[in-house]
Amino acid sequence: MESDEAKKPTRVFGLSRNVLTMGGVSFLNDLSSDMVFPFIPIFLTSVLGAGATFVGAVEGGADAAASIVKVISGRLSDRWKIRKPLVVAGYSLSAIAKPLLALAVAPWHVLGVRFADRVGKGLREAPRDALISFSAEKKDIGRAFGFHRAADTFGAALGPLVAFLILPFIGNNLRTLFMLSFIASLAAVLVLQIFVREVKNVEEKATKPVLKFKFLGVPFLIFLVVSAVFSLGKASEAFLLLRAGGVGVTLMYLPLVYMLYTIVFALSSGPAGILSDRIGHRNTFMVGMLIFSTTYFFLASVVTVAGLLMLFAVYGFYSAFTDGVGRAIVADLVGEEYRATAYGMYNAITGIALLPGSLIFGILWDRFGPAMSFYYGASLGIAAFVIFLFLRMKDGLKKI
Repeated sequence: MESDEAKKPTRVFGLSRNVLTMGGVSFLNDLSSDMVFPFIPIFLTSVLGAGATFVGAVEGGADAAASIVKVISGRLSDRWKIRKPLVVAGYSLSAIAKPLLALAVAPWHVLGVRFADRVGKGLREAPRDALISFSAEKKDIGRAFGFHRAADTFGAALGPLVAFLILPFIGNNLRTLFMLSFIASLAAVLVLQIFVREVKNVEEKATKPVLKFKFLGVPFLIFLVVSAVFSLGKASEAFLLLRAGGVGVTLMYLPLVYMLYTIVFALSSGPAGILSDRIGHRNTFMVGMLIFSTTYFFLASVVTVAGLLMLFAVYGFYSAFTDGVGRAIVADLVGEEYRATAYGMYNAITGIALLPGSLIFGILWDRFGPAMSFYYGASLGIAAFVIFLFLRMKDGLKKI
């Protein structure tokens, strides 16, 4: 059922209640997730005895498996013309999964828990992105996604800080921390269920749309290819945290290092989204690709904590210039009738690419050291940028 109230603009940045509320939901959920995430690589390697290759398998495998769910949930969202129930189910599954880490006694247990958490993310992500796009004016799509990513990332920034403050009171017991993370994720589900309203867009037809790739458009499909190449070079942030540990950052301060990245990401997401609406989503995304490759190149050789901190901060700009902006590009290229399906495919392709990318990253790390891994990532980032630069000259991509 369509809610007119959900689509009315508010006085806060001109964004609708749905966009503002979903920002709050993501804030709470990421606060919960990032109380836990910075410690998973250390938990796997130091407590459970896993190697870097297994860390890559956990992160890449869970994301790749969840990518299948993203396609399915996006398609079902378009066919059933519902978004909120799928979003609620996805956040609920992730909430239940987080405290189960406390029970892990073997590396494969962590794999199972991360799999459940990522499946929850896959279930909610495409319908949520479609709901955000339907809840914003077309001219403000970049602003809406920028705000959402900012709220999401502020939660990610606060999560490590909360963990840093709690750990001394629980004797640095990671299992207890994992249990406490459930509180914020439960609050996220309750806020979502009570305050977010379903939006049925006026362009949707009464009949179930028949999906044909031609309806998605060649520009969108080519953007998928570019995004896949780019994702092949990206490693999970787990590897960045392992790099921080190798440079000399102790367990106690790992959350603060990660918080630096997320704060920069959060503070710059809103401005990056507004900028993308003015100079073009494509141009903003390409700037982010260059920032990514430059950061990875220097991460390969950094030897001081000060240098590492600067690179973590710069990496936050890369995320701000690509994360929400990539979703805005999808909205530019695909009509509303197939919007959730397109988001499912976009999120799935980039997620699937993370599996071989993370495995290669982990293998290079174990065999040749972290420098080779980051040089690999930087090279793939440059390759994706060159492909995108070439394709944007084609007539069919003028609207990207």
